Amino acid sequence: MKSLTRKSFIGIVAALALSFALVGCSSGNSASSSAAASSAAASESASSTAAASSSELRFVTGGQSGTYYGFGQVLANHATNNAGVDIVALTSDGSKANVESLADGLAELAFCQSDVMAYAYDGTNLFEGQPITNFSTVAALYDEQVQIVTCNPEIKTVADLAGKRVSIGAPNSGVYFNAIDILGAYGITEQDITPTYQSFADSADALKNDQIDAAFIVAGAPTTAITDLSTSQQAYLVSLDQEHIDALIAESPYYVEAVIPAGTYAGVDTDTMTVAVSAVILAANDVPEDDVYNFVADIFASADDETAAAAHAKYSELSKEKAASVTTVPYHPGAAKYFDEQ
Repeated sequence: MKSLTRKSFIGIVAALALSFALVGCSSGNSASSSAAASSAAASESASSTAAASSSELRFVTGGQSGTYYGFGQVLANHATNNAGVDIVALTSDGSKANVESLADGLAELAFCQSDVMAYAYDGTNLFEGQPITNFSTVAALYDEQVQIVTCNPEIKTVADLAGKRVSIGAPNSGVYFNAIDILGAYGITEQDITPTYQSFADSADALKNDQIDAAFIVAGAPTTAITDLSTSQQAYLVSLDQEHIDALIAESPYYVEAVIPAGTYAGVDTDTMTVAVSAVILAANDVPEDDVYNFVADIFASADDETAAAAHAKYSELSKEKAASVTTVPYHPGAAKYFDEQ
């Protein structure tokens, strides 16, 4: 690549300065807009950047042992090969980091727990006093069950975790807050356990090596980390009882009751009662409308294709009704267009 001469460099700078002078009056800040205004801003931005639709869209997912990454790869590859939109799935530190990546312009698409995206948009909990509103909903895909896994057959209830070594997710992660919510429903605080703050894969390794007694993993079941663990060790899932599930949902209504069917993991022969949040795909507001429309359309086209759907178990849980059910964060114009047509 040839080096710029000083003369050509000055020419470029002058041209840029002129460009900024011409367009400067059209810029604005939508960070504090209402939900309706955010949708309108997203639509205007998407239309103005339609020419960029051939750009690669970075899709931040989760750790390599989680469902976000596995399913995200499948969705990204299928859309890239069939929908005329170039998407690359990337590993990440999970929901909170993903929203921050959208805010910082480091990604265009992201997986996120439904509770975490609400925290971000409203400026609560993980994002106390610092709302992030430059993103929109693409689709809610499936439930993410709160899975409490152990290799100790003596741990049968959440109450049994008191005094134990428990992995509760990275500090200030979505998993961390889920763990604190559930422990709290049983009257257990972070000080009542010996906490560790580990990824899904590290938690599974620590269980294998008897370094911890239990771990919270929040992801769509089956989850790779638990599947791998259960092939080498006898793993158990801890159920929540109905009384505590009802109390938890009353206190935190973004949870829903969930069941992990018997046989989901080797050696787990009974249904597991728990709660779940939704796995949602988000998009930065400035992603072109056509790209998001094509991505959403491809998600459901591939789900209806038996050959394509065989690539990941989560396809079987998709529904357009659930996908269009989010009320806490406005939909991206491309997604809204698709669901309106349906």
